[in-house]
Amino acid sequence: MTDSGTTSENDARRLRRCFFIAASFATVLWLIKLVEITFDLNLTPYGVNPLRASGLWGILWAPLIHGSLSHVFANTLPIIILGTALLYGYPRSAKIVIPVIYLGTGVGVWLFARSSYHIGASGLTLGMMLFVFTIGVLRWDKRAIALALIVSFLYGGTIWGIFPGDPQISYESHLFGAVIGVVLAIMFKNYDPAPPEKKFSWEDEEDNVEDDGEQTEGDGTASKQSENELPLH
Repeated sequence: MTDSGTTSENDARRLRRCFFIAASFATVLWLIKLVEITFDLNLTPYGVNPLRASGLWGILWAPLIHGSLSHVFANTLPIIILGTALLYGYPRSAKIVIPVIYLGTGVGVWLFARSSYHIGASGLTLGMMLFVFTIGVLRWDKRAIALALIVSFLYGGTIWGIFPGDPQISYESHLFGAVIGVVLAIMFKNYDPAPPEKKFSWEDEEDNVEDDGEQTEGDGTASKQSENELPLH
């Protein structure tokens, strides 16, 4: 089996693992919402309530709580796609970046947001999107560029969520998630090594042909030099 084939298999296996992790987190969001509906619970008070001691617990729980099925549905695909992109493209950074966005967004909301309960994973998704996009612009290797283009094409429009609009939407969560994502992209732009350039078997054949040509040319030159060095009669 060629090295390129082995690398492709490893990449595919790692991509599936990253997808599974992201999808598992999205599944947890759905399970929490379904339990809340089934048992007629109200988990909103477990969200972030700014500048209140009781609201500090929301830093941990707010991203897991959603106001409606449509709310959790709106965050499901972004969590899966952006989470997979971040975990796959930047596995070393992801171990730090995801927890920092998750907790840092809540801290920013608790310190500076409006007095209300802030819930939902939108801050996390926007932070991941801005991280993947910004680091792609900064690194400029093939994989980073591809991931940046994908996330910007799919979710670039969500950047407008950082501005005040619908009073029922926590733009503060979006804003702090976005800012943290950009800052982390700058800090960790070189933390993950660039992926090795793939070299295909036909490229090796071309290199061998070029080497043979150079060797033949060298032998011809040597022969001519030998003829010129023969004594004249």
